Formats: sequence, C-alpha cells, structure tokens
Amino acid sequence: MSKKTNKFSAENFGKETSEVPQENTFYFGKQNFKFMLIGLAFIVVGFLLMMGHDANTVDGKFDPNSWNEDIFSIRRIRIAPLFVVIGFVIEIYAILKRK
Repeated sequence: MSKKTNKFSAENFGKETSEVPQENTFYFGKQNFKFMLIGLAFIVVGFLLMMGHDANTVDGKFDPNSWNEDIFSIRRIRIAPLFVVIGFVIEIYAILKRK
C-alpha cells in the first residue's frame, strides 16, 4: 500500500506548495456591475420623480383648505413607478446574467 500524504501534515509544514492558484471564482463580472449601476440609477431617478409637494401644500406651506392636484400628475403616478419597475428588472437581469 502506498502511504497517502496530507498536504496539511506536519511533514510539509513550512514547505512551498506546488498548487496552481485558483482562478477567480467570483460570480459577478464587470458587465454585471455595470448593469447593477444602471438599474440602481433607474430606481433612484424613479424615486426622485415621485417627489414633490403633498396634497395640502401650497407654495411650500401646509394649507388644509386647499387641494394640490399635482399629486395626480402623469409624472408621479405613471412615469416614476415605471422607472422603478424597470430598474428592478435590470437589477434582476444583472444578478442572473452569467459572466
């Protein structure tokens, strides 16, 4: 029978190992990170487009006797959520895409 040697045994302590260094096994590549940043930008822009005065604010001051119709603008209820959803779809694609 041949004697099996353990690479971590005391006999090999302090000796150089002749193993080839492992290849980078990180899952995400440069293109994945690029898509992640693009997706993050879409999400941030979507949330910025949703910002604005609330329903009872006129000229930056709260007025309970007034109603601000701007909360129902196309930008806030259609375009901004669309940007956020597109951003999340891009993020999912960036995570699932192989190198």
